[in-house]
Amino acid sequence: MPSPKARSSGSGPCPGGNGRYEFLSLSRAPAPQLLQRQGSDPTTARLRASESPSGRRGSGSSTSSTGGQQLPEEDCMRLNPSFVGIALRSLLAIDLWLSKRLGVCACEDSSWGSMRPLMKLVEISGHGIPWLAGAAYCLYKSDSAAGQEVMLNLLTALVLDLVLVGVMKAVVRRRRPAHNRMDMFATFSVDGYSFPSGHATRAAMCARFLLAHLVLAAPLRVLVLLWATFVGFSRVLLGRHHVTDVAFGFFMGYWQYNLVEMLWLSPVMLQSMMGRLHREVKTEIPIVWRI
Repeated sequence: MPSPKARSSGSGPCPGGNGRYEFLSLSRAPAPQLLQRQGSDPTTARLRASESPSGRRGSGSSTSSTGGQQLPEEDCMRLNPSFVGIALRSLLAIDLWLSKRLGVCACEDSSWGSMRPLMKLVEISGHGIPWLAGAAYCLYKSDSAAGQEVMLNLLTALVLDLVLVGVMKAVVRRRRPAHNRMDMFATFSVDGYSFPSGHATRAAMCARFLLAHLVLAAPLRVLVLLWATFVGFSRVLLGRHHVTDVAFGFFMGYWQYNLVEMLWLSPVMLQSMMGRLHREVKTEIPIVWRI
């Protein structure tokens, strides 16, 4: 029979190798023995395995794999959008809202619908066809070399503007505002797109060109600036463009003039080009005649 001292220790009996009972205290048992005793129960082991984070991850992956194809981690982690994306979407929302509020001449039923004919006249004044026709006519009628030089470079600048704006519109492919009426003057294929505003780029470039190469009085210079600004704002009032289309158009037209200055055609360069062209034509005509 066990001794009272052993019974008072609160430990359970454990048979020893010599037929005697050894009493071990649970509070003094080594850690490996505790883990071995706790893990001996299969029910407790299964509960601990299910409550562990690795067990939960394993069960979730097995469930997703049995339900269907497992998604890649990069698709599952796109929960927080970037700050740049949020800023761009906010700017786009403000642009759409402001463009719709400012389109007061988009149709006859708008709040400023009675001003629509005047806005369309301003639209025609900034169109490319009148400017191209006017520059070509002035080049033909000009008698001085300086006048011919200015008109030739203005014509070159207008053609360059048409090419750059057309390429930009074809690349970006931004649709025009939903409240726009497609009754524009002489539209082409890329004119169905909105970004950037060709009228705004042309107005900014021509305004800088005229102020730099024509001798104008102060009131006329102010009038040129007002015309360029009014052409840009008329695009938004008519509902043709968004606000950002016109803003970028002004910026693009301003820097297009710097490109025109870099590619400026002087009379000496023009004469050399015309002489070279004349010599090439002279050499090609006898070859064609012999054939």
